Amino acid sequence: MRKFLKIAGLVLGAVVLLLIIGATVINIKGVPTYEAKEPVFIVDSDSMRLERGQKLVSMICADCHMGKDSRILEGGNMDDAGSAFGKIYIANLTHPTTGVPSYTDGQLAYLLRTGVKRTGEYAPPWMPKFPGMADEDMRDIIAFLRSDHPWLTPSDKHVPPSEPSLLVKVLCNFVFKPYPYPEAEIKKPVIADKIAYGAYIANDVYQCYSCHSADFTTNDEFNPEKSEGFYGGGTPMADLDGNPIKSANITFHETGIAHYSEADFIKAVKWGSRPNGEPISAPMSKFSGLDDEEVAAIYAYLKTLPKIDHKIK
Repeated sequence: MRKFLKIAGLVLGAVVLLLIIGATVINIKGVPTYEAKEPVFIVDSDSMRLERGQKLVSMICADCHMGKDSRILEGGNMDDAGSAFGKIYIANLTHPTTGVPSYTDGQLAYLLRTGVKRTGEYAPPWMPKFPGMADEDMRDIIAFLRSDHPWLTPSDKHVPPSEPSLLVKVLCNFVFKPYPYPEAEIKKPVIADKIAYGAYIANDVYQCYSCHSADFTTNDEFNPEKSEGFYGGGTPMADLDGNPIKSANITFHETGIAHYSEADFIKAVKWGSRPNGEPISAPMSKFSGLDDEEVAAIYAYLKTLPKIDHKIK
């Protein structure tokens, strides 16, 4: 028995030592780099494209990239991500040599779809990737980011590189990988196909599931429906005061939004108001730029999903 315990102790010690060595190597190695590519992606520009692009950027990019005082997309410190991810700094999109002006349209499309920057660096998990976004919506975003809108006023503000935690480095080495760049054009569903259009908006564009599923670390941007607790809520977050809070269950279970009418849902998404008039807590953003028809499509899509029994406390 003593011999067995001694051997077991030695094996356990060896395993612990290997884990320590592995963690040290990953900590030193950091987030991996990959081959940077520049696919052909032609972006034209007109007033309608710029209008649609501003709408998308305002609801996808601005929350993180908008300077709190400058009202320019010059990035800065991300305070509400939680300590588990390390120190997070959001890029200055307007910087002449490191921001959007330093990218070609193809490089921007490649970054937004795969997560790989023009330098080969991999964008960590806090930057969303859009492997399923339609080409037209992608063109709208890139066209707007190249415009002379006041949000894009050039700024030489220096934003330091993020300092990802060991958890993020491990995830980026073993779990999160660049997504494949699509081989064919991605087309947007027609709005008349309400459920398909709602799924596209919710999953591929605004990525509502990324907050409203179980955890950021188990989300799957390439196959959103495979995310753990898909739309059942529970992702740990922080309110405006840094207090812990969990995302809501927005499936049509009694513990979710079964009591919401379509009008209630539109009011909640666009104006941040619950059916009883109480405000929805931060960090839930108000998507007031969405049309009622778009929010109604999301509502119709959510009604088709499995109902998850998950009471958020």
